[in-house]
Amino acid sequence: MSQDLAATRGVTEVEERSPSLLSRLLSETFGTFLLTLVIVGMLVYGPLNSAQALGIALGGAFAYIAGAAAVGRISGAHFNPAVSLGAWLGGRISIGAMFSYWGAQLVGAILAAAVLFTTLPRALVELLGKEDAPGVFSSAVNGFGELSPLYLQTQGGAQFDWFPALLVEVIISAVLVGVYLGANDPRSKFGYAPVAVGSAIAALTLVSWFVTNTGMNPARSTAAAIFAGEWGQLWLFWVAPLVGAALAALFYRAFGSSELEETDELDLDEDDDDLDDDDVVVVEETELVVVETPAKAEAEAETTTPEPAKKADDKA
Repeated sequence: MSQDLAATRGVTEVEERSPSLLSRLLSETFGTFLLTLVIVGMLVYGPLNSAQALGIALGGAFAYIAGAAAVGRISGAHFNPAVSLGAWLGGRISIGAMFSYWGAQLVGAILAAAVLFTTLPRALVELLGKEDAPGVFSSAVNGFGELSPLYLQTQGGAQFDWFPALLVEVIISAVLVGVYLGANDPRSKFGYAPVAVGSAIAALTLVSWFVTNTGMNPARSTAAAIFAGEWGQLWLFWVAPLVGAALAALFYRAFGSSELEETDELDLDEDDDDLDDDDVVVVEETELVVVETPAKAEAEAETTTPEPAKKADDKA
């Protein structure tokens, strides 16, 4: 009967399977690779493309949106250890998956930086007045003090020290993770979450580029530091994004989630109230049509079968 109903109503049952951990890790590796390739690549070749903050902001936003569109349905499109931490604290993934995501994101970011490093022309290094390729990569390193872009832009006239840099990185990371959690909430009515997250990346980059070269992503910061050989300030670009992510996730779970849960309960109650007798009758009528069709055929067969026999008896 259920098969007949499915055929009558045109319903097709499709078994949905969640992606395997390997698929999710490969997706995170790809997405972080793409994001790092664009951001670090634009910073490394900054003296040639003159894009500066606006170009880097748009490049990072477009790279995230493209990566999320490609593999977001598989892994959730974190592409950032801070986002993965927020997803764990927000109850979206397990702690084991979070650490696995971190490993995949670091691999993707390092691979992207390695591609840029190995393909950097030696002649370009000399034209830019650098001693070696790591010197060129120094423009992609996140930093404060003398490594702050403001210091370079003002030729040493002004700079951001470690505390303002730490505060800015905590704030922008918290905002990014908060936008991610809100836009990707299953109960959210926003249609396309990657656009919201990409827009946040662009806006936050414009705000923080002169401060720290916009960290906000420990994987991208680590990749640039490895090939530039500058590790001294990397600690800040792990601590600040993770602290910001934790604050955003805890705040969202304490306030945003509870409100949405109450809304869902109200919506369910309203849906139950809206269910009237007409809806039930329609379902029953559909079932009766399907059930009565073979029964009626059998009844007609039983009715028509004795008639020839009865006529034969009358003749006899």
